[in-house]
Amino acid sequence: MSRPQLIPGPDHPITVEPSGVRVVVRAGERVVADTTEALALQESTYPVVYYVPLADVDQSLLERTEHATYCPYKGDASYYSVVTPEGALDNAVWSYEEPYEAVAPIAKRVAFYPDKLEITVVSVQ
Repeated sequence: MSRPQLIPGPDHPITVEPSGVRVVVRAGERVVADTTEALALQESTYPVVYYVPLADVDQSLLERTEHATYCPYKGDASYYSVVTPEGALDNAVWSYEEPYEAVAPIAKRVAFYPDKLEITVVSVQ
């Protein structure tokens, strides 16, 4: 079965731009990610999502899961749990490893669910 692939446009705009901010992601007191290189993805009327380079993530805390989702604008998403000595936060991180062309810059980056992890955004001068 073929899944639809949609192109962002006036009815469903998507922009991907350098965020210009520092993004710090924590699981409890543990820093999962810390970057000034995040991309801000603004999709339609949804809140901005920060996509962080994998190089700025403590990948030792990530454990790939079998969970997957599909977005007709971005493609197939794979998921990771954040695993710390305090416990696991299941499917708290996602990545579009081979995103569609319209959002190609988010490849090799991950995003985080704000209801599972603490995401702090600080302006940089």
